[in-house]
Amino acid sequence: MQVLINIGIVILTIALMELLSWAMHKYLFHGPLWFIHKTHHQQKHGWFEWNDLFSILFASIALWLMWLGHITLDYRFWIGTGISIYGTIYFIFHDWFIHNRFKSFKTKNRYLLKIRRAHKVHHKSMEKDNAKEFGLLVVEKKY
Repeated sequence: MQVLINIGIVILTIALMELLSWAMHKYLFHGPLWFIHKTHHQQKHGWFEWNDLFSILFASIALWLMWLGHITLDYRFWIGTGISIYGTIYFIFHDWFIHNRFKSFKTKNRYLLKIRRAHKVHHKSMEKDNAKEFGLLVVEKKY
């Protein structure tokens, strides 16, 4: 039974990370933290951008939670695992597939292409305001 609870915690954490990421992206990154996030909307001048600090922050939180719960494998460990899995999904979809930080893979998958189109709509705005589509895994049907 505990295995199912742990799997549930991981899945719930991944879902909540998508919601939290959407809200943070819309209200913080395109709000008071724009001075960091704007590097993601500008032309690239190198491999690292200041926006990557957000990923480092989330990875640190995940590792800290996993460390706190690693002896008894309590809920903190599984929440940290869920955050880490979401971070891996984010890296694969966002950095690799959408932004081609590495040689991108080709696909004809409709869902993946919808994610790519929605993100490109988001990046049409190079400014703090007037951006659309703040999510990663959940996008509107119109794309």
